[in-house]
Amino acid sequence: MPKARVQYVCTQCGYATPRWMGQCPECGAWNTLQEETVAPVRSASPRVASRPASVVVHAQPIASLSETLETRLPTGISEFDRVLGGGVVPGALILLGGEPGVGKSTLLLQVAHGLAQHGKVLYITGEESLRQLQMRAKRLHALSPQLQAAAAAELDTVLGLLHTEQPIVAIVDSIQTLYTPHIENPPGAVSQIRACATALQQAAKEQEIALFLIGHVTKEGAIAGPKVLEHLVDVVLYFEGDPQGLFRVLRASKNRFGATDEVGVFDMQSEGLIPVPNPSERLLAERAVETPGSVVFPLLEGSRAMLVEIQALTTPSFLNTPRRVITGLSYERVSLMLAVMEKRLGFRMLSHDVFVNAAGGVRVLEPAADLAVLVAVASAMRNRPLRPDLVVFGEVGLGGEVRGVPRLEARLHEAARLGFKYALAPRSNLQRPHERLPLTTMPARTVQEAIGLALGNPREREAEPESPFD
Repeated sequence: MPKARVQYVCTQCGYATPRWMGQCPECGAWNTLQEETVAPVRSASPRVASRPASVVVHAQPIASLSETLETRLPTGISEFDRVLGGGVVPGALILLGGEPGVGKSTLLLQVAHGLAQHGKVLYITGEESLRQLQMRAKRLHALSPQLQAAAAAELDTVLGLLHTEQPIVAIVDSIQTLYTPHIENPPGAVSQIRACATALQQAAKEQEIALFLIGHVTKEGAIAGPKVLEHLVDVVLYFEGDPQGLFRVLRASKNRFGATDEVGVFDMQSEGLIPVPNPSERLLAERAVETPGSVVFPLLEGSRAMLVEIQALTTPSFLNTPRRVITGLSYERVSLMLAVMEKRLGFRMLSHDVFVNAAGGVRVLEPAADLAVLVAVASAMRNRPLRPDLVVFGEVGLGGEVRGVPRLEARLHEAARLGFKYALAPRSNLQRPHERLPLTTMPARTVQEAIGLALGNPREREAEPESPFD
């Protein structure tokens, strides 16, 4: 009888090698090779029942296909439907990933309740008992006669449930707990995830079942398992947010049926996740106006703009290497702004600890936040607040130039809607022809001009006490 052998499989690309290596030679990722046992072949790989090979499949003109294929199932959750492009497409395979405790199961249980208005929905859990699932559904007011549940982790059992129950939507919680006895590796192994996902994809397409898979994420924030998992599915969603933060944000990194630049915003309450159609008001509700280091930035998320407070605090440093603590923003881009301030504006950043935060737990990654960060730090350094009705945005280059940003009108209209009257913006954006802008603009071509407009003379000395190391 042949013996099982050991191989090491890359969790990113699926590359297999008989010996362990620190770096995958195929994709270049570090520390991604995991040990797996390769059992001798004893039966065919798991698959769902499919058409016999002798059946002839005829091609059809794509223009003449039934328009019912375009039907979407609305979930009744506005923010969720926004991200998916209007609802759930029958036969779609949708992967939802997120940190532990962020609310993935809660979100999909609410989605299941909404979709149960259209037909039978099957929730398959491999992580909790049916009693625990029922308790959660009661708390969320998500009990429905059309919402059925089953506890299963073995692939053949799950496929059998899909075949016998014939739901319009099914949810598998989670893909990492599924396993097939045809593969000897434990649940969560690369080979197990690949085999289970492939079989579920085939079942979803053949039976026209919209299938949601919940996926765990690694410490780097990527969905655990082989990269082929993200290639197999039609939609990849990430549910993000600090469990102690104000909001949860749903993003699509892949969507075969819609755009990937939309986001949905939710608020976690005791009764579940509540859609937040107007996050700007919530994010600025507790803003301390007339405070040095506070700047309002119009963030663009998909087609929606929302106002975010960028906070900065600086203190004299007594360390050889001053501290840089960045929360909610790109550490690299904030570091670039500090270097620009040191070189182009004459601020003594090397003698100060700098703390920068995007309030409300929001993640701000677009380059348009550069100028807001720079102005916030300058305001903190000089202990001088900005006018409370001002918003700031613009990309900043290493030469100190202020570059244009996309969607100027959307940012300005959102700021005007919340009562802001002035906008410090790139001059290049304002030189283009626009309709009447909803607020007064302060165009800046360089960071010197921007700081002058926001705070006064940019080379004026800071109001803070000097460091003993100056």
